[in-house]
Amino acid sequence: MITRLLVANRGEIARRVFRTCRDLGIETVAVHSDADAHMPFVAEADVAVRLPGSTPAQTYLRGELVIEAARRTGADAIHPGYGFGSENADFARAVLAAGLVWVGPAPESIERMGSKIEAKKLMDAAGVPVLGNADADTATEADLPLLVKASAGGGGRGMRIVRSLDRLAAEVAAAGAEAASAFGDGTVFVEPYVEDGRHIEVQVLGTAEGTVVLGERDCSVQRRHQKVIEEAPAPGLPAATRTALHAAAKAAAEAIDYRGAGTVEFLYDPARDRFYFLEMNTRLQVEHPVTEAVHGVDLVALQVAVAEGRTPALEVGPPHGHAIEVRLYAEDPAAGYQPQSGVITAFDIPGVSAEFSGPQGFGVRLDSGVGAGDEIGTFYDAMIAKVIVHAPTREQALRQLAGTLRRARLHGLRTNRDLLVELLGHPRVVEGTMSTTFLDTAELAALEPGVPGTVVQQASALFAATVAWVEHLAARRTVQRRMSRGWRNVHADVRRTTFEVAGTEVEVGWVTEAGRYRLVDGYGEVDGVTAAAVTRTAAGWRVVVERDGLTTPYDVAIAGDGADVRLDVDGAGIHLALRKVPRFVDPATQVAAGSLLAPMPGSVVVVHTEVGDVVAEGQPLLVMEAMKMQHTVAAPCAGAVVALPASAGQQVEAGTVLAVVEAEGAPSDATEQGETA
Repeated sequence: MITRLLVANRGEIARRVFRTCRDLGIETVAVHSDADAHMPFVAEADVAVRLPGSTPAQTYLRGELVIEAARRTGADAIHPGYGFGSENADFARAVLAAGLVWVGPAPESIERMGSKIEAKKLMDAAGVPVLGNADADTATEADLPLLVKASAGGGGRGMRIVRSLDRLAAEVAAAGAEAASAFGDGTVFVEPYVEDGRHIEVQVLGTAEGTVVLGERDCSVQRRHQKVIEEAPAPGLPAATRTALHAAAKAAAEAIDYRGAGTVEFLYDPARDRFYFLEMNTRLQVEHPVTEAVHGVDLVALQVAVAEGRTPALEVGPPHGHAIEVRLYAEDPAAGYQPQSGVITAFDIPGVSAEFSGPQGFGVRLDSGVGAGDEIGTFYDAMIAKVIVHAPTREQALRQLAGTLRRARLHGLRTNRDLLVELLGHPRVVEGTMSTTFLDTAELAALEPGVPGTVVQQASALFAATVAWVEHLAARRTVQRRMSRGWRNVHADVRRTTFEVAGTEVEVGWVTEAGRYRLVDGYGEVDGVTAAAVTRTAAGWRVVVERDGLTTPYDVAIAGDGADVRLDVDGAGIHLALRKVPRFVDPATQVAAGSLLAPMPGSVVVVHTEVGDVVAEGQPLLVMEAMKMQHTVAAPCAGAVVALPASAGQQVEAGTVLAVVEAEGAPSDATEQGETA
C-alpha cells in the first residue's frame, strides 16, 4: 500500500493528484522550481522539496533530483502527472530501481509507444488502422499537405503543417529544435496530413485481468495542434464506428500488455467514416475530467489501485449526460495566440460546485493551478485552468459553460476567454461538425484585433470606466472633498478622459448635469448614455449605465498609480482591460521607429542577422523561446539593421528592444536613435 506519494510535476495536475491522495489517506510530497516556490500546489503538499533553478531542464526534467527528493522525504511512490517525465521510460526505470512504486505503465510499454514511428509499426501489426509515413527526402507535390511531428512528447510542440515543398526542410529543422527543447528528443517524422479530420481518443485502463474501455472523447477543436475544447462522449459518431474505435483501442493496449490509465488517439475521417491510429499517451490526459464526469470514476484513484497491484471493480455503462471542458489560456488569440505572462489580479469563475473532482450530480468543475495574485511565468505552459461542465445534454453543457465563462472575472493579462465563449456558440461546434483544422480557418471576432463587443457595449463600458475613474480620484482627495466631479477653474463644457484599449487610444467625452454623468461626443455615434447609479464595492466601483430606459451594471476594478493605472471593466458579457493614458508623456519612454520589441518575456535562442545587414520585409531576424514555444521576430519592413542589442542566450523582458531596422529612405540618424532606445 502506498503511504506517501510524490508528484513529479507542478501546477494544476499536481493539485489534482493531491486531491485524490487526500481522499485515499495518502500523504503528499511536492517538488518545485524556484519560479514555482509560492504556487498553490507547493502549499497544499504535506512536504515540499526545492529543485534549484527555474527551467524544466534544470528542475522537473531532472529525474535524479526528483528521486532523491522522494528518498529524503520518505515517499514510497511517484506519480508523474502529464508532460515532463511522464512518458520517459528511463525515468520510470530509475524510479523502480530506487525501490519506489511508479504510478504509471511499465517502462517497456512507455518505450514501445514512446516512439511514434515504432508505435505505428506495432499497431499495424496488431490490426489497428494507421496512416503511412512519408519520406521527407523524396516527398513530391502530390504528397502535400504533410505533417511534421515530434516522435516524443505531445501538446502540439514539435508539429508543423507543410503545404509547400520548399518549406519542408526548414519546418523539419524547426520542429526538431522545438521538440528537443520541450522533450529532450529532437527526432521528428513526416506523415500525410488529413484535412478536416476529427481527433477522437479512447480512454483505457489496463489491469492484470484485461483492458477496460472507459468511452471516448472528442478533442477536435485545436489551435497549433493543442486542444482547446474536449468533450465526452464524442458527438455524432455512428454506433458501429464508436464500437470499432473502442475495440481498436483495446487491441492497441493489449498489444503491449498495458497497465494503468492510458489514451489511444485516432484521427477520424467523417467523409469516409474511417479512422487511423495517431499515438498512445501512456499517462493521464489533461482532458481526463470529462471522462470522469460521464462515467462517474476517479482516474487517479484507478491509477493508484493498479500501481498497488489491485484490479478495481469497474462496471462501465453508457455515459451519463455530457461533459465539456475548455482550456483557459493566458494568450492573445488576436495576436496569433501569443502567450502572455504576468500576475493574475482577479480570478473568479462563478457557479463552481467542485474543484479537482466531479461535482455531486451535474454542475461546474474547476481544475486550476493558480489563483488571484499568482503569476503566469515564462518557463512553463500558459494554461490557467480547465473549466468543465457536466450537464444532462450536450446542448445544455455548451450553453452553461459559455455562460459561466462569460460571467468570469479574469484580470491582469489577456486570456482566450472571449474566444472560448464564441466557439461554444459557433454553429459548427453546436452541430458537432468541427475538425482539427476548423479553428485555423474560422472567421471569429475573437481572432480579430480590436476592442471586443458591440459599439454600444464598448461605449457603455468605456463610459463606466470614466465614471469610476473620476469617482476614484474624488474619493482619494484629502482637501476640497465637496468640490464637484471634474471641476476646472476655467470653464470647459466637455471633459475628456483617454484610455488605451487593445493598443488603441480612445477618448471619452463626458459632462455632469444635476450631479449625473452623461456621455457626449458619442463614442461611435452612441449617445443617450448616462450613469444611473455609482457605488463603491469591495473590488472597486459599480456603475449602472442607462440608455433608452435600459440599465446595465458594470464592475470596474482600478489598480496602479501615477503613469501606470489600469482598469478592468466587466459587464454585459464583455471585459475591457484599459490603461489610463496620462495627460503628459515622458519622452524617456519612447522608442525609435523601426524598433523590434520583445513580444513577451523569454530568452533569445537564435540571432539570424548582424548590424549592417540589408533585410527584406518579413525576413526572420531572431527566434525567441517562451512558455516552451518558439516565436520568430521578423523585419517590419525592408531596410538595414542599424542596431542589435539582443544576443543568443539573453533573457529579455516584454518590450525590450531586440533590433532596430532603418526603413529604406529613412533619416540617417536612425542608428543614433536605436542606440538610445
